[in-house]
Amino acid sequence: MTLDRFAPAIFVFLWSTGWIIAKYASLHSEPFSFLVIRYALSAVVFCAISLAIRAKWPKGALAWRAIYSGIFLHGFYLGGVWWAVAHGVPAGISGIIAAMQPLLTALAANAIIGERLRSSQTAGLALGFVGIALAISPKLMQPGTSDLLHAGIPLAVNLAAMFAVTFGTIYQKKHLQNGDLTAIATLQYLGALGLTAPFALVFETFRFDGTLETYAALAWSVFGISVGGIALLLYLIRRGQVSRAASLIYLCPPTVAIQALVAFGEPLTPLLIVGTMIVAVGVYLTNRKARLVAKA
Repeated sequence: MTLDRFAPAIFVFLWSTGWIIAKYASLHSEPFSFLVIRYALSAVVFCAISLAIRAKWPKGALAWRAIYSGIFLHGFYLGGVWWAVAHGVPAGISGIIAAMQPLLTALAANAIIGERLRSSQTAGLALGFVGIALAISPKLMQPGTSDLLHAGIPLAVNLAAMFAVTFGTIYQKKHLQNGDLTAIATLQYLGALGLTAPFALVFETFRFDGTLETYAALAWSVFGISVGGIALLLYLIRRGQVSRAASLIYLCPPTVAIQALVAFGEPLTPLLIVGTMIVAVGVYLTNRKARLVAKA
């Protein structure tokens, strides 16, 4: 199918813009407050799409599973990462933590849902992690990185967020293989909203300055990432191995670096270029289809 061919590349582009949007949004809004508005609007959009196409809504246990998966896929993951970065975790360190997800997903998928990897896929996942570590290693040498030792709680929250999205991804594959994706996504964002709203009410003041940049960041977060990116992620998880879908996360940090060059003039380092090439090879090995051997 045409979508199967182009969906991974489109997903990587849409998902990687999340870091760029976060940089803009952090200047104009508090993290939980921004995410509450984003989740609410995303749920409305997916609900409208579901009604327009007359989607069959999940009922009973399936509906609760959709809400439960959204708490982890969106609520704990994005909330944890945004809060951690806002409280001192450098973007480079956060990128390394995020790059651990495909490896952890592969290990957990094998243990939980019996998803077995070929040797080439295992090598691809390992290469992807090495490439990411090499690509962002210059960031680890920047001034202020040593302060991470004093940021134990934010670092732990960032790490917990990575475990949350790993669990959510596997739970999605195991329990939500049936049902309309748009209706499921609606319930997932309602689950994320239910988790995040209390944090915004208790710890923040709902600062949202209403500038053009803020609304532009919000619009892209909803339609580009929450609707487009998440719909593609759910589609990829349903269509193939969860490990193959997760491995695409490896391509996001290098893609962010290219976008940052265009948006903010941040330079591309030689290690970033080499690391990106290694990542590309790793993702190719992980997502390459096994050759069929004809029987004699």
